[in-house]
Amino acid sequence: MTKTATKTTIKTTPTTIAIDGTFASGKGTLAKKLAAYFGYAYLDTGKLYRAVGLRALEAKADFTDGLALAKLAKKVTAKELDNPVLKSGPVGAAASKVAIYAEVRAALYDFQRGFAANPGSPYKGAILDGRDIGTVICPDADVKLYIDASPDVRAERRYKELLSYGEDVSLAKVTADLTERDNRDQNRAEAPLKPAVNAHLLDTTNLSIDAAFLRVKALVETILPHK
Repeated sequence: MTKTATKTTIKTTPTTIAIDGTFASGKGTLAKKLAAYFGYAYLDTGKLYRAVGLRALEAKADFTDGLALAKLAKKVTAKELDNPVLKSGPVGAAASKVAIYAEVRAALYDFQRGFAANPGSPYKGAILDGRDIGTVICPDADVKLYIDASPDVRAERRYKELLSYGEDVSLAKVTADLTERDNRDQNRAEAPLKPAVNAHLLDTTNLSIDAAFLRVKALVETILPHK
């Protein structure tokens, strides 16, 4: 009897970890810590939408004109993502507004896919965090995570963050803004925020960032033991 040789499939594309979740759930901090630990390139995709939002605010653009906003999105460069102004409350609110448009999301699609496919040397892979990474941008990601926390805890985190930036805000205003943003993110027609079917869920309500990191790190090491 002649035995048929079995081919071993070798993965040649970069390893990708997709992290989605609600605003102020801690997903960005976790993503950065994981990227540093595993030696992966990191992209906060929310900054792309914040960059569009900032461009729109500066241009006094019409936030009801998806096509005009998409033109601004096509001009966004990687260098803009380092602008500290992107962390501000008004820019964050603007980002959530521009993100509802299919035209804007389409304009930023290639940027995100390109980053995942070509993280560059010396990186072994890429970690992207956002709202639709595991569902739309990288549906074939090696690991998918969905991070959440209670609205009250997330509002408190964001309130403290904005205070650290020197913004004059109240917890009540931050809570109202977060509720509005959650509703817009989860109920928009285009790429709504939701866990991917095969995403691993983590609630950080009662976890410190270090405890959350250890849990996620252990999970990733289980799924990608040789990475």
